[in-house]
Amino acid sequence: MLSASEAVAPQSAQPMRMAVPSRLADPALWLFGILVVALVLLVANPILRLVWDSFSSADGGATLRNYTSALGRSRNLQALLNSLYLGGAVTVLALALGVPLALAVSRTNMPCRNLTHMGVLAAFVMPNFLGAIAWILLAGPNAGWLNRLWLEVFGGAGDDRGPFNIYSFWGLAFVIALYTFPLIYVFTKSALDLISTELEDAASIHGAGKFRTLTRVTLPLVMPSIVGAAILIFLESVALYGTPALIAIPAGINLATTQIVSFFEYPLRVEQAAAFSMPILVLTVVMLWVQRRLLSRKGFVSVSGKGGERRPFDIGWWKWPLLAYAALVSLLTVVMPLAILVLASLSKAWGRGVTTGNLTLANYYDIFFQQLTVREAIVNTVLYSGATALVCVLMGLCVAYAVQRRITPWPGVVQFLALAPVAVPGLILAIGLYAAYAGPPFSLYGTGALIVVAFTTRFLPIAVTACAAAVRSLNPELEEAVRVLGGGRITVLARVVFPLLKTTLVGVFILVFVICTKELSTAVFLTGPASRVVSVLTLDLSEQGNYETLAAMGVVLVVITTLVVAAGMRIAGRDFMLRRP
Repeated sequence: MLSASEAVAPQSAQPMRMAVPSRLADPALWLFGILVVALVLLVANPILRLVWDSFSSADGGATLRNYTSALGRSRNLQALLNSLYLGGAVTVLALALGVPLALAVSRTNMPCRNLTHMGVLAAFVMPNFLGAIAWILLAGPNAGWLNRLWLEVFGGAGDDRGPFNIYSFWGLAFVIALYTFPLIYVFTKSALDLISTELEDAASIHGAGKFRTLTRVTLPLVMPSIVGAAILIFLESVALYGTPALIAIPAGINLATTQIVSFFEYPLRVEQAAAFSMPILVLTVVMLWVQRRLLSRKGFVSVSGKGGERRPFDIGWWKWPLLAYAALVSLLTVVMPLAILVLASLSKAWGRGVTTGNLTLANYYDIFFQQLTVREAIVNTVLYSGATALVCVLMGLCVAYAVQRRITPWPGVVQFLALAPVAVPGLILAIGLYAAYAGPPFSLYGTGALIVVAFTTRFLPIAVTACAAAVRSLNPELEEAVRVLGGGRITVLARVVFPLLKTTLVGVFILVFVICTKELSTAVFLTGPASRVVSVLTLDLSEQGNYETLAAMGVVLVVITTLVVAAGMRIAGRDFMLRRP
């Protein structure tokens, strides 16, 4: 018979079971759940709505009539072909501009390399629609200042027209290339910076000259990056709307993007616009897949080492022609366009030239105190860009952290949703957002909220990519220490991750802000009278021929973005806008 102590002993020996809190009680899980829902609304909903509308009839049934109507006309097919031709021409010109400058800055002993680098940064900051306006003032066939200067110096041929005509296919390709080539420069320079000069030294030891070393060693190593950037330039040119609207439409050149806009004229044909955009969307997805495969090779990384020496390559007297070329590119992209915009903004009538009787500050007075539409557009641009940048930083950090630390279920799906807008051109994304949110139950058409939603969807991949690279650089042990001391995931984000990454986050904020101030393709269908931004107002003022007010508005926008970029360079480093994550 067991004693009382013996009977109790087995029960007391059993360990006490502690109540394990449910994972659903973790507020971080709810936070990231809300994040997934936001991604579905921002990304999946408009893209799926776009595809759905392309197969929808007026009575809600399925049909292929939208495709036959949109793609069955020779004019529409010619617009698609013209866009492909334009993309090819712009890509060739951008390669000619970007690759030599990247080689010069990264690998040679060319003088003024830092100044050249700053010139490329300035070209990136310059909105392409303002560049187009500047080149209309410079190279318009009749009153363009370059043509007038030519006629004064060399005389006319009887028709009082100079040799420059921006309203042409190659004029359009030239202007687009001037403000897209920084992407070629970034990809090429980033790849070149990873290559040790020991490889080039080895080629020289074996008898290779400088040109042969360049063509047989240096360029092949960075070719995947060059081709990948060229694909992005091609896709950007095919889907661009702002510059074609200012130059191609007056020139009578029909492009895919200008044709899409025609579907939004009366009578409204959103379904046909969706169907017409499908070939561009498919082309974008396929070419981005090719670009991803090319960059995944990263042949330049396999031969690089952290200890490899990188010193300027002596190119002899060739450094002076290369410097002249770099100066010419800066002159064409920044100096001349900004100069003509400033002069036009200070002119009573820009066509009269620079005379004391033609100078005035009235244009700036008008945009600040008289013309409410212009002032509201500038304020809207700053507010919407700032709000978008803030949302992108917060969402980008949360998405990157959730994916890298595998907090949410199916992190690969979350990352795919966040990066999917890369494959959707801005104009086509705007059609999807219009179809999803313009009407009931959201009824957001013409509101600032829809502009912020559109910009956030468009540029969230930039924030996610940059934040992911930063989160990967953090040692998880720092976060685990906070968890051991009882802190939750939100505490880790607020007290550890955010403070450690604040410089990167500031850089991402400013980068997204600047890009938003330049964006036109996404905003063109979605703005209303009270939510108009500078990029959209530019089209209206150009149609009215009011270039003096337009130039003043452009100068103010450039000053604002320049101040923001200067603050970013001070906080996040000189190269924060031209650095590949």
